Amino acid sequence: MFIWPIHYKVYCAGLALSDVLLLLPPATPASCPTPSISTRNASATAAFVGSAKRRIANGADFAIFARQTPQRPRFVAANLPGTAVAHQLVVAIRQKCTPEEVVNILKDIPSTGYSGEEMSDGSFNALKIDVFVQTLLNLGSKSFSHSFAAISKFHVVFRALAETEEAQICILHNIFELWSSHQQMMVVLIDKLLKLQIVDCSAVATWIFSKEMTGEFTKMYLWEILHLTIKKMNKHVIKLNTELSDAKEKLSKADSSSSDTDEDTPHKRKKPITHADKPSEEVVERMEEKLEAANVNQKRLFLIVFQRFIMILSEHLLRSDTDGRDPDTDWYRWTIGRLQQVFLMHHEQVQKYSSTLETLLFTSDLDTHILEVFQQFVALRA
Repeated sequence: MFIWPIHYKVYCAGLALSDVLLLLPPATPASCPTPSISTRNASATAAFVGSAKRRIANGADFAIFARQTPQRPRFVAANLPGTAVAHQLVVAIRQKCTPEEVVNILKDIPSTGYSGEEMSDGSFNALKIDVFVQTLLNLGSKSFSHSFAAISKFHVVFRALAETEEAQICILHNIFELWSSHQQMMVVLIDKLLKLQIVDCSAVATWIFSKEMTGEFTKMYLWEILHLTIKKMNKHVIKLNTELSDAKEKLSKADSSSSDTDEDTPHKRKKPITHADKPSEEVVERMEEKLEAANVNQKRLFLIVFQRFIMILSEHLLRSDTDGRDPDTDWYRWTIGRLQQVFLMHHEQVQKYSSTLETLLFTSDLDTHILEVFQQFVALRA
């Protein structure tokens, strides 16, 4: 994390920095500069100091707080399918092999994968993805920079393996399996995969709401990932829209400039727009197609997010009704709050698809508790 070592160690222990400073010897440098500590944190009681001493076995000895490292990769020592290939991959990457050499090594993994059945054309080899992702990211686990460099170098391999949404979700599951103890690492790695277009925004949203991530559903980092995914999609659409508007404006000015040049007298002629500045109609058409495809992907992303919200909330309400329990639990209020947050944080983009959402998802037969959130959003935007 981007904080000073002593702050990070205190953060891991769940202590206030001022409380730990009370335990340090007077000569310790960290115990001297304390002007930024609030009065509330500085007034630690003797009982709390005793509790801190019990948590930290030896006063100022912070050695118990080890550097965050990835989980043990699945193919390091276990006698599993793909272990031999993983070991070959480790040796090759350490010898600075090329992406093409990695692809050739991965060919040794049978196309049957885990199941033993031949893969169909539309499926993917999960074993090949597991071996590559866990091996590469474990080798690049020393820092963010090492991980980024590894992903960038073998970007071609990632793209070849992540041809389908299911394959992309498999990559995300492997990142979680390897870095489940380091939430910030997961956030920055997934952000990197999105920037390099290795995974799609819709795949990230589907992964967040998957059953495998149920235990992480109420953790803050997962929602940081969701919102940065939505923001990235929104920025992409805005960028394409701006580029298209500029291209159309240049094309229009070029046409009007040429007509004005023909009509004006020689001494009043304006400087014409050059051919290099004028976009062709074919270029504008391609830009329109890109924007249309981006709008479709954006709408699909919001449909996935809101559909998953409706599914998990409906399941909770139905289960509570069947068991005769009060549905108004902490989890329910928290999830409803997250649903409201998505509406409010991305209201401009969601508003474009409000009629589609009302037709496909937020229909009249939906539970009133969930439907009310959408109706409140529509009323705010009215």
